[in-house]
Amino acid sequence: MPKKQEENKKKENKPQPIANEVELSHEQEDFSLSDNKIREISQWLQEGHIAKIQEACFVLNAPNIAELLSKIDDDARYQLVNVLADNLSVDVFNYLENNVSIPILEKMDIQRIAVLINEMDSDDALSLIEDLNPDHQKDILRSLSRTMRVVLEEGLTFPEDSAGRLMQREIVAVPQFWTVGKTLDYMRAANHALPQEFYNIFIVNPLHKVIGVIPLSRLICSKRPIKVEDLLEEEDLHTVIATTDQEDVAFLFRKYGLVSAPVVDEDQRLLGVITFDDIVDVIDEEAEEDFLKLGGVSRNTDIYRAALDTARSRFSWLAVNLLTAIMASVVIGFFEASIQQVVALAVLMPIVASMGGNAGTQTLAVTVRALATKELSAANTARVVGKEVMVGALNGFVFAVITGVVTWLWFSSPILGVVIAMAMLLNLIAAGLAGITIPLAFSRMGLDPALASTVFLTTITDVLGFFAFLGLASLVLL
Repeated sequence: MPKKQEENKKKENKPQPIANEVELSHEQEDFSLSDNKIREISQWLQEGHIAKIQEACFVLNAPNIAELLSKIDDDARYQLVNVLADNLSVDVFNYLENNVSIPILEKMDIQRIAVLINEMDSDDALSLIEDLNPDHQKDILRSLSRTMRVVLEEGLTFPEDSAGRLMQREIVAVPQFWTVGKTLDYMRAANHALPQEFYNIFIVNPLHKVIGVIPLSRLICSKRPIKVEDLLEEEDLHTVIATTDQEDVAFLFRKYGLVSAPVVDEDQRLLGVITFDDIVDVIDEEAEEDFLKLGGVSRNTDIYRAALDTARSRFSWLAVNLLTAIMASVVIGFFEASIQQVVALAVLMPIVASMGGNAGTQTLAVTVRALATKELSAANTARVVGKEVMVGALNGFVFAVITGVVTWLWFSSPILGVVIAMAMLLNLIAAGLAGITIPLAFSRMGLDPALASTVFLTTITDVLGFFAFLGLASLVLL
């Protein structure tokens, strides 16, 4: 047979991929599910097409299943969990927001939850149950294996958002007198008991106090007779106390570029390990929290909560904002006579307040983030404050000129142009100063610098903007 025909024959006999494999490849390439796919599965749930749903979900990975559960309504969500039943991977719960996973767990059978949790890493299991109702939490703990129950009960004793809640108990720790060869043999023999993924080997003394850490790559590349304590380097060790706030832990990882860090108790005894994948979640969570607090919204207020709960959680800061808005209106009321005589003042005064608010918000956002990442501290506060005031003055001068000229041409009044220019300059300087000093003041008082800073900033820029513009106008024009 000619060579070309033989090659064609081989191609014909080569097995073709089945439809599911093609679909799987397509889904894995996507970053998220298509809206059409989500609507299609929702429709199948309503119509009771169980086989179609199972076939469609079979080719989806855990993040995509989690996305599907997040985007359908509550009733369909629990229905889908029942349809998938034992085929629902435990990894799915690692990608779900608490406001999605908690209602699901509250409806699931306790024994089924226990089976899922027993298959999880300890840190993921703790994250899953820590926000549950205490009574439900106790029922689940009683159904777990003894080892997992002890680990989770101890983890729950640590403060919320602390390293103790974040750490994973599955670690690789060996005595300091072991050799490289013995350590490698131990890991091969105990393969089933080791963490699924780990990057460092922790070295402990007879009191189980951590004395050093060895990267797995360094251990593998070393000769068998070498003692593990001879591979230690002092700068590699960065321990974390179990009660340390997770935001400080994230700062430690960023500063030293850590892959993992040992968690210890007050006596430096090794308890567990925090890995970089946990820190990615922390950084995302803390950034989200700061962003939401700048808008006066709590972290637990999101698109998955009921409308009444969300409205109630947002009410308090809206009430505060109403009071501050009234303060600004009172200032305007002082100049009611001036506004009646010069109608142009009513047209122009929102410009000054709005520009001050926007300029202050820019400074505020930068300051809150700098405080969170510890780039701003007592050592450089004076310099940064001075810089922000200078920035406010420079932008204030430029926009004062622009606004003054526009006002002059608009209302044919050079004096009115000078007045709004002076008010603009004063308000942008004040906005820059307030934008940095408000979060600094919150931080010095031990409060979250993102907490309602925007409300106070808006109050200052509105009140000062109106007072400066209307006050100067009353003095100069009237």
